[in-house]
Amino acid sequence: MPSVEGPEALGVVLKEASRLDVPIHRISQGSGIWMLTDAEITEMVEATAERDIELCLFTGPRGTWDIGGSTRTDSKGAGLRARGHDAVAGCVEDAVRATELGVKCLLVADEGVLWTLHRARVAGILPADTTFKVSALIGPVNPTAYAVYENLGGDSINVPSDLTLDHLTEIRRVSAAPMDMYIEAPDDLGGYVRMYEVAELIRRGAPLYLKFGLSKAPGIYPYGNHMRDLTLATAKERVRRGRLALDLLARHGADGDMAPLGSRLPGALKRFETPS
Repeated sequence: MPSVEGPEALGVVLKEASRLDVPIHRISQGSGIWMLTDAEITEMVEATAERDIELCLFTGPRGTWDIGGSTRTDSKGAGLRARGHDAVAGCVEDAVRATELGVKCLLVADEGVLWTLHRARVAGILPADTTFKVSALIGPVNPTAYAVYENLGGDSINVPSDLTLDHLTEIRRVSAAPMDMYIEAPDDLGGYVRMYEVAELIRRGAPLYLKFGLSKAPGIYPYGNHMRDLTLATAKERVRRGRLALDLLARHGADGDMAPLGSRLPGALKRFETPS
């Protein structure tokens, strides 16, 4: 479940998931670690740990938070990446703070940040069981790019929702790294709805995290109390979308073999050699 922007939204998601019997493997937040207090992070860590759910928080700052104005041009410039040494350092600071508070999964939207955090993990600066999720904001669109993100340290990689089924097969020929995909993408990521393909997406792409964004919904980043009502309403609706997908899989006879809750480590993956 993406875009769960704090403890209150998390409470809404957990309550609705219990009501609708929707198992959740991972809950992620998009505004950034630095938009949460230590107390808020700790509350989210404890609530998800009680239910064997992986909590994934976003490192920042990212392009739209600083001088990266080119992201608002037609070409989108360099994307929502970390600009300059200080922005990379800010992401590392976020990572260290979050892991010290018990967060085990970090969302990353920059190749340099990913490689830096992976090296920090290898060096013991970050816990060895920390996982890195590559954001949909920089999702790879071919098997070679997907393999590069795996080698840079990615433990699950968010591909764009407009890839074909054959594209997923091509990726699986070269990489075993878990895949994330929006079954319904937010409008700023295309607004695609792939619900009726979900069984085949799983067959081609597994291990695959099914993500439920909402099309035709306003953006909520960066979250604050001024966005409270919308954020809570959309958090609840994402869970309902998950129930719809589960029901569809059951009708198609494809609702088996889901990984047990608490499954989060991807196993051995390919990595570039880290400098000594």
